[in-house]
Amino acid sequence: MRSAKATVYRRKKSTANTFCTVFILLLVQQLMAQENSPYSRYGIGDLVPNTNIVNRGMGGISAGYVDVISINFNNPASYSKFQTQTEAGTGKIMAGRALLDVGINYEGRTLQSPNQPIKFSSSYGYFSYVQVGLPLNKKWGLSFGLRPVSRVNYNINRIERLTDPISGKVIDTAATTFNGNGGAFLPTIGTGYALGNLSIGGSVGYLFGRKEVSTKRIFLNDTVNYQSSNFINRSFFGGVFFNAGAQYKILLDSSKGKQTNLRLGISGNWEQKIKANRDLVRETFFRDANGANQRVDSVYEKTGERGEMIYPASYTAGFVIDHTENTGRGWLIGVDYVTTQWDNYRFFNEKDAVHNSSQVRVGGQLRPKPAANYFSNVAYRAGFFAGSDYVNVGKKLPQIGFTFGMGLPIANYSLITRDQFTVLNLGFEYSKRGKNDNLLKENLIRVSVGLTLSDLWFRKRRYD
Repeated sequence: MRSAKATVYRRKKSTANTFCTVFILLLVQQLMAQENSPYSRYGIGDLVPNTNIVNRGMGGISAGYVDVISINFNNPASYSKFQTQTEAGTGKIMAGRALLDVGINYEGRTLQSPNQPIKFSSSYGYFSYVQVGLPLNKKWGLSFGLRPVSRVNYNINRIERLTDPISGKVIDTAATTFNGNGGAFLPTIGTGYALGNLSIGGSVGYLFGRKEVSTKRIFLNDTVNYQSSNFINRSFFGGVFFNAGAQYKILLDSSKGKQTNLRLGISGNWEQKIKANRDLVRETFFRDANGANQRVDSVYEKTGERGEMIYPASYTAGFVIDHTENTGRGWLIGVDYVTTQWDNYRFFNEKDAVHNSSQVRVGGQLRPKPAANYFSNVAYRAGFFAGSDYVNVGKKLPQIGFTFGMGLPIANYSLITRDQFTVLNLGFEYSKRGKNDNLLKENLIRVSVGLTLSDLWFRKRRYD
């Protein structure tokens, strides 16, 4: 594990200006909202990345990863390694390095039916996470923040000839619109503590969200007056959510200013019950002159129905081998295995088209020896992942992806703010979901941008 040295990388802008930049970045999600992902109809929606942008550049590995200038919120045991500065001779803590980590995503998605030339594309941006990390002492750290868990957004139109299921005769032509929106979020607060080479941690949060799906059908007939129908299922959920993790460090080699460590890690959450309520509406409607839907009659309506969502257990286990030198040069490589028991997922005691998912993640990072050349101070990351998605519509959805990332230090030339340390993290991902025997194939390009701001806090001043 490396230490952050504010004298190596410095930045020009003041802290106030940087925080304004962060605020603007968080608002970018409001400017880009086009999205169409039919697979988000199932379960709790399309799952968004649950790792820091640093980890995403390395294929998503996180179980055994530790870094003093990023927050690995996937494994709260890593919070125990937040950096502190101690007084020479006495070992007393003089200051601790506080972190603010934020990120945004931009995604481009292409959908295609197998053996069909027509493709459908969409692109959008959204908030990824905001996280704060604070060292409480040399062995104890605290972190809190907010991140999205899933997104629901699709709009599909279909025109078809309806037939009588008994006689087989054609009834009429109908236009059907399938629409969904919503998603889930998770604010958390967690802590990690080190007991020698063993670190343990846990976090508690509040998982909440909404999911609204509707099916509208209009008959296309100029002689018979059919009423248009609208089926709506609107649900809300929220409840306390727990996860935990552990890491264990094994020294492999330490000689001539070099050190190599093996870190084993495990993290995850157990199966949990989340309170939920929903509204079910079956109605007829017409469209007014402005194109808005106006209800004609309510065929069936039940509001405020109470129930629960069973969120399944999920576990991540893996290791990281990291090598550091006193020159600043270093590298690491890691492997994770992730599995989630989606077969146990229930919503109002109903099972959805989901199944157990698993994924293998492999990645690494290289830090060249720092020099006058700026790019020798950059961290380079790469990785890949492969497995099966949790959506199961007819057949399993295989998933594979490749990632690349960089950690770009931002210069700081101010003597007043010499302890501030800022890194711009970039992550690039290309992934494929589905193949020719699935209903849809999906290609996804994701660009992630993160900013880590840090400063020495709680400094104890001394006077001669």
